[in-house]
Amino acid sequence: MAVLAAAAGVCAGCSRKAASADAPTPAMAVKFVVAQSASVPETTEYLAQLRSRHSATINPQVEGQVTKIFVASGDAVKAGQPLMQIDPLKQEATVGSQEATRASKEATVRLAQIQYERAEKLYAAGVNSKQDLDTAKTALDTAKADLESLEAQVRVERVQLHYFQVTSPMNGMVGDVPVRVGDRVTVSSVLTTVDQPGELEAYINIPVERSGDLRLGLAVDLLDPAGNVLTKTQITFLSPQVNPDTQSILVKAAVDNRKGQLRTAEVTRARVTWSRHEGPVVPVIAVTRINGQYFAFVAVDEGKGLVARQRLIRVGQVLGNDYAVLDGVKPGDRLIVSGAQALADGTPVVEAPAETAKP
Repeated sequence: MAVLAAAAGVCAGCSRKAASADAPTPAMAVKFVVAQSASVPETTEYLAQLRSRHSATINPQVEGQVTKIFVASGDAVKAGQPLMQIDPLKQEATVGSQEATRASKEATVRLAQIQYERAEKLYAAGVNSKQDLDTAKTALDTAKADLESLEAQVRVERVQLHYFQVTSPMNGMVGDVPVRVGDRVTVSSVLTTVDQPGELEAYINIPVERSGDLRLGLAVDLLDPAGNVLTKTQITFLSPQVNPDTQSILVKAAVDNRKGQLRTAEVTRARVTWSRHEGPVVPVIAVTRINGQYFAFVAVDEGKGLVARQRLIRVGQVLGNDYAVLDGVKPGDRLIVSGAQALADGTPVVEAPAETAKP
């Protein structure tokens, strides 16, 4: 009897296990989001340098030693205001020497004039020949020509003397002043810059591979380090030449900077929008990245209810809180956005009831 009772118990346990194995797996409650179609931009980000449209780089027009600096970085200046003084002593000596020579030339002209007038009177009286008169006239003309030539040189040297005082070409603000009193500068030395507040230009170097897509009017967004849009603009200039060193094409975009958010010479991110097309977008929370690849669970109706299927997808840029999907999802697919961590491919799922707000 004891043996029969044990055998009956074993049979009953086996029956319960078999029944449990045949029972369907309970569906997991998850939340769905239907993939929507949206206008998806094709964009690329580059680095852009901002330059003032009303900026002047100040270089000296003469060589010499800086003796005075009248301004500091950030000072507001007006057109014609002195910025720096370059030692003019050598030039002043040159001008003084030429002016002394001019005085000598003027005396020579006066003497030649007197001799010509005397020769003219003697010729009229019949004392001198015509040849003597012509000689006196030639001497007078030569002396006048020498004086005029020297006066032209004096004017040039006086103009050159003005260049030893560097002045501002326009109203604006002084930029960095890299030179110091005592430095020797040449015509290629940068003394400072003078910038006017207002419009800027974004200088962007586009790889030559995209030259076929470049055109005036392409949308450009300038971004802050967090990716937020600082300002919107468009391409206003295309260089007709390729930079041989970088194999890139310079494009410019006018930037309205009336709010003063951006600064001259600032380097920022520029997002160029090449085109737009219709395509699906999915929430970022519905996408999982594994080993550099992107996956998402899609609820699929396979006849016996909804089943979670894991799909490999190819995503584009982030649009707000969504990914633009390039492949793997189509509009209308039901994306699982909650409980995906506990899912496996083929797990039955059911839509979780909507949460009701508590009173």
